[in-house]
Amino acid sequence: MLLKTLPLADPGRPDLSTPLALLRWLQRGQRRGQALATCWALLEMGCQAALPVPVGLGVQAVVDGDTGALWRIGALALALTAVSALATVLLHRQAVWNWIHAVCQVRQLVSRQASHLGSGLSRRIATGEVVAVGSGDVEKVGWYVELTARLRAAVAVWLAVGAAVLAVEPVLGVAVLLGVPVLAASVWPLLGPLQRRYTDQRALGGKATELAADTVAGLRVLRGIGGEQLFLDRYRAASQRFRAAAVRSARIWALMQAQQVLLPGLFVVGITWYGARLAADGRISVGTLVAVYGAIVFLAAPLRILGESAHAWSVARVSAGRVLRVLVLARTEGDGTGSLTDPARSDLFDPVTGLTARAGELTAVVCGDPDFAGALAERLGGHVPAGGDGPAEPSVRLGGTELDTVPLAEARAAVLVHDKEPVLLSGTLAALFDIPASGRVDPWDALAAARAQDVLDALADGWEAPAAAALEAAAPGGGRAGAERLEAASEAPGVMGASITERGRSLSGGQRQRLALARSLLADPPVLVLDEPTSAVDAHTESRIAAGLRKNREGRTTVVFATSPLLLDQADRVVLLRDGRVAATGVHRELMRADPAYRAVVTRTDEPEPAGERPAGAGAARTESRSDA
Repeated sequence: MLLKTLPLADPGRPDLSTPLALLRWLQRGQRRGQALATCWALLEMGCQAALPVPVGLGVQAVVDGDTGALWRIGALALALTAVSALATVLLHRQAVWNWIHAVCQVRQLVSRQASHLGSGLSRRIATGEVVAVGSGDVEKVGWYVELTARLRAAVAVWLAVGAAVLAVEPVLGVAVLLGVPVLAASVWPLLGPLQRRYTDQRALGGKATELAADTVAGLRVLRGIGGEQLFLDRYRAASQRFRAAAVRSARIWALMQAQQVLLPGLFVVGITWYGARLAADGRISVGTLVAVYGAIVFLAAPLRILGESAHAWSVARVSAGRVLRVLVLARTEGDGTGSLTDPARSDLFDPVTGLTARAGELTAVVCGDPDFAGALAERLGGHVPAGGDGPAEPSVRLGGTELDTVPLAEARAAVLVHDKEPVLLSGTLAALFDIPASGRVDPWDALAAARAQDVLDALADGWEAPAAAALEAAAPGGGRAGAERLEAASEAPGVMGASITERGRSLSGGQRQRLALARSLLADPPVLVLDEPTSAVDAHTESRIAAGLRKNREGRTTVVFATSPLLLDQADRVVLLRDGRVAATGVHRELMRADPAYRAVVTRTDEPEPAGERPAGAGAARTESRSDA
């Protein structure tokens, strides 16, 4: 059997019309593997089904006293056993290959979909649900795809055995041909309850996984507010509900298993009793009776495969539906005819809100609704995930070209959206910064602009203190010499090779935020959209980051969603959004003096204050302090 490198170069374009269509598409994608598995299963079960024939002939040879025939029959039985053993090995190898191929293919499809949708995926399907689909559900789908080859072989062998018994004794043959389908159909009344209970089990399992993922992600915050026990109790309750649902599903499956043992056993007893009557009356020989009995006992194996197939179909149909729920999500797709000429010198315009970010300027957007701000930030990146009951919104335009008509890869290269909660993958600092970049900004300049000296101290154990001073000098106002000193100091072993734990959990929230900001600055896209990039740092650090951001992005288009006066004061233009539309435009200090609504959002007061009751420029400094959580 030829091996295939996994993951696949291209998992393909699946049929997403129905769960059954998805399962059929997976089977068509491995025609050769399915054909080989069917062939080996036919050979294995065919040899096992034929083995009672030499056994019966051997018994008859003993009865007749024919020693020569007994040796020949023994050799035939040995050959059938050897071929069956070889076919069993080949079948197992091919069946495992088929299972792994289907599982890997579905996982690649889910991963590709997650990459395609970006942050929009978690807004429409819980992260725990996606994890459950990528772990448990894909295995059930692979189980069914693998099992279909053995099911075909089992049906073919049952028909062959029935035809052989029919030729020897018509009554027994009819009993075999009709009895096996009846026994197989006896499990069907249980499939409906099994499918319903398994659906509930998977839904509860997804919720428990979602709760666990949220708890682990927010463990640092939970410890800070003493909420660990509360969430532990919630997860314990969710896991107990999942356990109870699993037990209910297991009861149905156990009943099906018992049925598959009891009914075939009764069937064999009845056929054997009738055959013994025929042998006692002299209508068939003893050897024929033994052969018929062995063939009928063998039919328990195809019956087990039929029962296993019924179970696999029930759970795979549910799992395929859950996979389908992820794969059918789509972004707004254009015709691919759009093209961006010069993104770095193009204005970014959103026709829904009226927001315009001028080329080469730092534009700050003030919005009182964080959820709306996050959705708008994602819209500015183009190709927003489609969905919802309302009409499709017009696309954001960059330089007059609708981003949704531009290929997704080109749109992402032109506009980078820095999420409010960016993820740091496990690996080294060098791997974190190994991203597509313009080359205009080096890692040390990006780290300096993000004020990340303490982050590097935390990552590089034993890093010499002068390097922190070099980073301080490399900050805005420190000049290029400071950056060069930093780079020289950072070449010490272990700095860029320092390990980052999963999701950066060894770092504080502010440290993770600054490291992610440095990564975005290093990418240096023509248009950078930042959603609350300094929400987890203290005011002193934020002030220096704001200055570093302005210097680092000089001449590039930058949009910052923020309500911090320290960031707003560095912007070339500030735009206030109210009720989903642009309500005011200007510079921070002017808006603080002249616009009560703007002042209310920035100072976080419930009601706008009359302009005359507030000293001019009083909002230029932060009114509250935040800790580097």
